[in-house]
Amino acid sequence: MLSPFLTAEWQWLAMLNYEIDPEVLRPFVPAGTELDPREGKTYVSMVGFQFLRTQVLGFTIPNHANFDEVNLRFYVRRRVGGETRRGVVFIKEIVPRRAIAWTARWFYNENYVAMPMAHRNEKYGPVRKVAYEWDFGGKTHGLAVRTEGDSHLTRENSLEEYITEHYWGYARQRNGATVEYRVEHPRWRIWPGREAIFTCDVAAIYGQAFVPFLQGTPASAFLAEGSEVTVYAGERI
Repeated sequence: MLSPFLTAEWQWLAMLNYEIDPEVLRPFVPAGTELDPREGKTYVSMVGFQFLRTQVLGFTIPNHANFDEVNLRFYVRRRVGGETRRGVVFIKEIVPRRAIAWTARWFYNENYVAMPMAHRNEKYGPVRKVAYEWDFGGKTHGLAVRTEGDSHLTRENSLEEYITEHYWGYARQRNGATVEYRVEHPRWRIWPGREAIFTCDVAAIYGQAFVPFLQGTPASAFLAEGSEVTVYAGERI
């Protein structure tokens, strides 16, 4: 078995999920994988969360253990014998520190970029609002989810289960090959979103092709509590 590359806690995942034309995503699909639609619909997710207690190869990097991340991701699958591996591909990942972005680009060729970031986690009685912000092009961009009431485990066959229960990652390498890596975490508890906010210059950060889809109302929005996570070293497929 491969050794863990990274261990951390992912906490307070604000997840906004949008239906998208699959043709927009095809140029980003890594070799050896295919899009993984749900009930005939293809989704992308805007996700903001906290990386906590991060260790790389068992070591904590000073001043780089706790940080925010915002990413745009979509869903693929890979068939290996009789097994279907359901995974995630990242369009872009935003973090606040250049060293984090450099490490991810070097080891996985993931499209990490560094931008100033901040988060808020506010609770008033049964209401909680979690927000993530980042600065780019002289503007502040952000996403937020407001919830109310109690959390529950993702329900079987729900869209929330589909979004959260992908346990592989795929990244296209500079030479066109694909790296596959396994991600482990328990099933998460979630709060359904009562309000979702996404304020972003989509064209400038993600490209014009994403504008018609990310500027609409999300198909779903929820807040996931998160958990400890293990990311294993990648293998070329």
